[in-house]
Amino acid sequence: MATAVAGPVLPAAADEAGSTACPANLATKATCYTGRDANGAYYAIAIPEEWNGSLIMHAHGGPDLGPESDPQRSIEDLERWSVMVDQGYAWAGSSYRRGGYGTRMAAADTENLRRLFVREFRKPKTTYIHGQSWGGNVAAKAIETYASQENGPYDGALLTNGVLGGGSRGYDYRVDLRVVYQYYCKNHPRPSEPQYPLWMGLREGSTMTSSGLRARLQECTGYASAPQDRTAAQQRNLDDILAVTRIPERTLESHLRFATFTFRDIVHSRLGGRNPFSNQGVRYSGSHDDEALNAGVERFSADPSAVRDLSYDSDITGKVSIPVLTLHAIDDPTAFVEHEAAYRASLQGAGRDQHLVQTYTQESEHSALSTSEYANSIAALDRWVRTGTKPTASSIAASCSAFDATYGTGCFYQPGFLPPPYASRVNPRPGELDWPALTAAQEREWSRIPGVGIAP
Repeated sequence: MATAVAGPVLPAAADEAGSTACPANLATKATCYTGRDANGAYYAIAIPEEWNGSLIMHAHGGPDLGPESDPQRSIEDLERWSVMVDQGYAWAGSSYRRGGYGTRMAAADTENLRRLFVREFRKPKTTYIHGQSWGGNVAAKAIETYASQENGPYDGALLTNGVLGGGSRGYDYRVDLRVVYQYYCKNHPRPSEPQYPLWMGLREGSTMTSSGLRARLQECTGYASAPQDRTAAQQRNLDDILAVTRIPERTLESHLRFATFTFRDIVHSRLGGRNPFSNQGVRYSGSHDDEALNAGVERFSADPSAVRDLSYDSDITGKVSIPVLTLHAIDDPTAFVEHEAAYRASLQGAGRDQHLVQTYTQESEHSALSTSEYANSIAALDRWVRTGTKPTASSIAASCSAFDATYGTGCFYQPGFLPPPYASRVNPRPGELDWPALTAAQEREWSRIPGVGIAP
């Protein structure tokens, strides 16, 4: 019988964790378990036959937008990240208690699962946390929340293609997309439909689906058609939207989907209808007529209490006291590599950047990088933790070939690369001079205000 460890985060008991068939790629290599904790979060655990005694806690990306925890999500994540088990690590991943935004909630669900693992199996020699995409934000928040104290539960963190800008400013490029798209397309909403401020993403009662959104995007831009099959108006709309927002054409639809459905979740389900976003004072450029665009685009200011709550939930304090290794594709079309510059600035602002090593690869995908690089990254983090010797981007690049001999997926490190500042890619809002860390004083003050943060 598996029960969750009592503690200040999630003290309730969990349901029974039972053994289950492992994904096919781990069928002969590990024993797998699944369960659901008392908060409703499904989880999966894998322990390799030749366990090295260490554990990797996985924080998945998204966020998924279903109202409940997805029982298949953690199993799919285990299959996707089987390289960690293949390298000898036990692995545990939570599907989180519900879909929708909530960085601290997801961090708490991950920590609760770690406690369950310790109770049901044993305390690992070392425990690492791995976050991918939005899960990078979750993992970064988890180590600031639970590993900032001496002898905390996590020994190191691996953040891959992480959304490390936090929620209060990390989505500004999608705010810009939402308003620029509507300026050119005028079909989201249409003039004949109920109107709403665009910072909502979508009005609360709308029945629009993802396929419906894609149809409107296609109607306006012809994005899914070959260039020769687009009308002149569609091509100009597409050219202007891409030039102004600097969003890659291949991920335009996914970014607009986020700026529609995830914004609706953040605003209506998590912030009680309050607006955390602003584009006042932003000067848009790159279109065929910037003057008309700036005169006609919808403008709005954020509600300070909404900014406070979203910031408390997801922004980075920089309060890091364990080794943190990041891996990011230079041409990531979803979480732009400039997120790494924002993360480093936060740690520098807190005087903690000595705990950070960042690596970059000449790859162009967001959801998956080379398996050889993932294996190399967790090995490099493990060496750093065990020996106390901090690696360099060059030394990590050099060690990858040994893993590529096994996996054969390539090593694409660019050890000399440094990302430009976040504000060079995303329009800064007036008054944003740099990317400071959320201060410890703000963290303490906001944590005492009832209702601050994203509702569980």
